[in-house]
Amino acid sequence: MADSASLLFNPHTYDPEHFDPETRRLLRATVDWFEARGKRRLIEDYRSRAWLGDFLDFAARERLFATFLTPASAAGKDDQRWDTARIAALNEIFGFYGLDYWYAWQVTILGLGPVWQSDNAEARARAAELLAQGEVFAFGLSEKTHGADIYSTDMLLTPDGEGGFRASGSKYYIGNGNAAGLVSVFGRRTDVEGPDGYVFFAADSRHEAYRLVKNVVDSSKYVSEFRLADYPVAPADILHTGRAAFDAALNTVNVGKFNLCTASIGICEHAMYEAVTHASNRILYGRPVTAFPHVRRELTDAYVRLVGMKLFSDRAVDYFRSAGPDDRRYLLFNPMTKMKVTTEGEKVIDLMWDVIAAKGFEKDNYFAQAAVEIRGLPKLEGTVHVNLALILKFMRNHLLNPVDHPAVPTRLDAADDAFLFQQGPARGLGSVRFHDWRTAFDAYAEVPNVARFREQADALCTFVETAAPDDEQSRDLDLLLAVGQLFALVVHGQLILEQARLTGLDEELLDELFAVLVRDFSAHAIELHGKDSATEDQQNWALGAVRRPVVDAARSARIWERVEALSGAYEMGQ
Repeated sequence: MADSASLLFNPHTYDPEHFDPETRRLLRATVDWFEARGKRRLIEDYRSRAWLGDFLDFAARERLFATFLTPASAAGKDDQRWDTARIAALNEIFGFYGLDYWYAWQVTILGLGPVWQSDNAEARARAAELLAQGEVFAFGLSEKTHGADIYSTDMLLTPDGEGGFRASGSKYYIGNGNAAGLVSVFGRRTDVEGPDGYVFFAADSRHEAYRLVKNVVDSSKYVSEFRLADYPVAPADILHTGRAAFDAALNTVNVGKFNLCTASIGICEHAMYEAVTHASNRILYGRPVTAFPHVRRELTDAYVRLVGMKLFSDRAVDYFRSAGPDDRRYLLFNPMTKMKVTTEGEKVIDLMWDVIAAKGFEKDNYFAQAAVEIRGLPKLEGTVHVNLALILKFMRNHLLNPVDHPAVPTRLDAADDAFLFQQGPARGLGSVRFHDWRTAFDAYAEVPNVARFREQADALCTFVETAAPDDEQSRDLDLLLAVGQLFALVVHGQLILEQARLTGLDEELLDELFAVLVRDFSAHAIELHGKDSATEDQQNWALGAVRRPVVDAARSARIWERVEALSGAYEMGQ
């Protein structure tokens, strides 16, 4: 049985021995750099909105980004590869110490997406060299007027008569736009109508025709507005044209936006150490705060939700790494990590904040920073609503039409995830097929709250077969989003159970976690019941799907002991 601390990232004991020696060294070196910097400096840099120059210097010296973000096809060293498992591990570390650090890395990943998908050998070689030099990258997709509506881009490319273009237009909300050695910019030709006119090209933020306007957020994260004014785009700068440019944009999202889940996990882990330590040592009315039953419940719920976030995300990595033309299940698990895991992170922080109250505002704590940063992740890279709508495209096939797939093992091997840059056309989501979700639940049929949640999941299948939204309701996104939340819980529970089986997680902790998920499902069912357009059949179904978790006071008390053991388990040095 794993103890509570071993399930969470702890810099004092961290040793990623499951990775190869160079990965292990770089992950540990990154932790050591932050720990040496100390909590006071970390918080001061956050509050003063300092640019991340020292951190990027460290990353350059260690060739951190070059090692982790150069795929084998462009690698100049044996240790370079695109390995989603170790990328996820680094996301968690960056999230633990501050989202600004993660953001510079995350935007570099997005900027590299169109490059590594391109057949332009010269551009790929240039990107690999820039990475080796320690440069960061940017992803020039969204615009002030249109947001991420890439159908309506106003970045215009006019042919120059020599095989290239002159680009003019602006981009908005572009991370690293102040310092990127290469910016992957999406635009459209002025001489070609429709999707055949799309172009992805590489720009340099240091070019005289590239004008940096401002940082659009009040943060160390340099989320820029920039404008191109008659910027020369040579043939060597063109990454994709036509429909391939559109596909590159969406496929980059599939690769890069996954990183939100593990960043949110890191934030919650650091905050949890602070919150439990404070609550355990705070005396109110002559008693420790943690003596109050509601405090124990809130901190226990926060802890098991965080464990669930980790289990789901770790298992999702395996599906990313095992993906291929005939296995695109990752296309469901990706919006799940962006939406479900990150909103769980918000709940974790809120539960802890209800306990520590005013302490969560104090400027000398990490928690105050975490409480702000955790909000951004569900709202970045597509809102919760966008991702829920995407998830719904998979619901019928996932719940009702399983097919046989080879078993996906734990993927911690030192392999290059080449398919992520060979995804092909970004369409056909409704045709993606899944293995039987019931298998994961069957393995834990004797765990009381897993069995109780299984009743609700089976009920959702009945809903889809007998009371699914009709054509008119299918245009009511408010109703559909409530259904999406119910479906997301089933997928969340499935991957949690798969990872629990692979890692030998003890059933008592799993039982406590699923008690929370049973309550969540009931709450979303009640929400569906109250929707304006819900039919009588749907209302009756919703009330019938409500369940009470199986209560076991002794089990809950033992899980609480694990949470209480986190007090003093980690404190960042000053």
